Amino acid sequence: MLRFIVHYGIHFLVPILIALIIYRRSWLKSSLILLGGIIIDIDHIWADPIFDPNRCSINYHPLHTYPFIILYTLLLFRKQTRIFGIALLIHIIADTTDCLML
Repeated sequence: MLRFIVHYGIHFLVPILIALIIYRRSWLKSSLILLGGIIIDIDHIWADPIFDPNRCSINYHPLHTYPFIILYTLLLFRKQTRIFGIALLIHIIADTTDCLML
């Protein structure tokens, strides 16, 4: 139960908190963008089974591999892409935490 709460808390509560703290003036739009980082889970459709609660997503699913994680990190360095990098890295942090709790 703790693993579930931590994993989904990072996926859904952390983006909203970051939006409220960092992007206060446009917190709603920022929240939606940050929550949109979950879109990289689209790569789960190529896995068999699609969902396995005992599988670590990191370096298993294509969009969760180290080359993509480097790309998400590089998005932080340009103001125009920073919020997207934050969104994607929050997702990676949530999944990494989940892996550590397996």
